[in-house]
Amino acid sequence: MRAMLARQPGGLDKLELVDLREPGAPGAGEILVRLRASSLNYHDYLVAARGLAEDRRVPMSDGAGEVLAVGQGVSEFAVGDRVVSTFFPTWIDGPGRLDDMASVPGDGVDGYARELAVMPAAGFTHAPAGYSHAEAATLTCAGVTAWRALVPHGPVSPGQTVLVMGTGGVSIIALQLAKAMGASVIATSSSDEKLERLKALGADQVVNYRTTEAWGRKVFELSDGGVDHVVEVGGPGTLGQSMEATRVHGHIALIGVLTGFQGPVNTGLLMTRQIRLQGVIVGSRRDQLDLVRAVEANGIKPVIDRNYPLEALADAFRHQESGRHFGKICVDI
Repeated sequence: MRAMLARQPGGLDKLELVDLREPGAPGAGEILVRLRASSLNYHDYLVAARGLAEDRRVPMSDGAGEVLAVGQGVSEFAVGDRVVSTFFPTWIDGPGRLDDMASVPGDGVDGYARELAVMPAAGFTHAPAGYSHAEAATLTCAGVTAWRALVPHGPVSPGQTVLVMGTGGVSIIALQLAKAMGASVIATSSSDEKLERLKALGADQVVNYRTTEAWGRKVFELSDGGVDHVVEVGGPGTLGQSMEATRVHGHIALIGVLTGFQGPVNTGLLMTRQIRLQGVIVGSRRDQLDLVRAVEANGIKPVIDRNYPLEALADAFRHQESGRHFGKICVDI
């Protein structure tokens, strides 16, 4: 089977298309999946471009396809079912107790930039009805992260206001989910063209953070005293502005580190506004099952910016690196 390998010490030019031995028949509790699509996340970029995982790792945490065979004792899936992978295959339900990536496909174990995979059945859920394989592949990381930020850790209520940042996969599906829950959404971007597209998706108000230096204060004013929830993707470089945008007793879900892993925090503002700052790393299989039901019930479809073939994975990452995308970048396998 064809597969891509990420090599040490990292670098997109070191991604290698290889032929690997096909996996055997699934064992007890396992399924064999023919992968048809994946989608790019920042975590995948770190694996490929910066050598985050060990040498010769098959990258990509997101995988969608159809079941080719089921092992003994598997009753949830049948041959031909369309499925999508989970980010943490061993985190089934309840509070997260994982603080590393040891079990994550594409990092601690081989991921889904390949044609075939045998995995425990719990490492997949059914894909949403009516979704293409590429659309399903957008849910594993980005979709579940947005869901957990807004629902288990929100929870967002009708009439509340949500701030989403930028036009990456998490931010866009967060916008869609928040609107489905009856919230108002304020969205930021550095591109006026992208801001218009965000409005077309349902954003109630938009702010260009490049031309509005104090964009946190602007969002605070637009929301008449601060937003209820922030889906914070930037990390230390944007957290201060997000706190400025948040109301008293508001909630910030810190889900990204695009500007780095460490930085100063205005603890005075955090304390005086009594802001709840919650770190979020994707979610459980139960969270994904709930998300699948939600997108089916509300007719939500992910926004896909562009599709690349498996052998052009490096080009897909370069497009991600450029920041020109709007929504998810997908890989057809």
